Amino acid sequence: MNVDHVTRIARWAEAHPLAPAHVDCATAVMLKILDGKCKMKATEKFVMALLYGAVKQRPGLRLDASCHALIDEAGAHLDDAMRLRIYERRVLAETMISRPVMKAFKAMLREQGLFDGLLPEASEEGEEEYA
Repeated sequence: MNVDHVTRIARWAEAHPLAPAHVDCATAVMLKILDGKCKMKATEKFVMALLYGAVKQRPGLRLDASCHALIDEAGAHLDDAMRLRIYERRVLAETMISRPVMKAFKAMLREQGLFDGLLPEASEEGEEEYA
């Protein structure tokens, strides 16, 4: 993990405070990355994982500390059984976050420059519903 990227994303997160609903969105994306269902490019997943790490201690609107505890547990031990637990939690999280909220979150990240300079190959083509 490049320290420069970690620092850059942490600074971005400080300069662009996320609303609680957006913290939920970052959490849902992290769950999707962990369960292996995320169709983002590898560099986008990397940036989103760093963003999640920078905001996970902030309050969410609907998702609570149990989601973060599960994500932490998965980081230490990600086997098939854990992927199933993550998948179930992710599906539940996605039912709590409306599609317009998630789309607005992803648009805001791009508009506010989260991916600038890190992902020259990133495009909006093929972007899926929840990332």
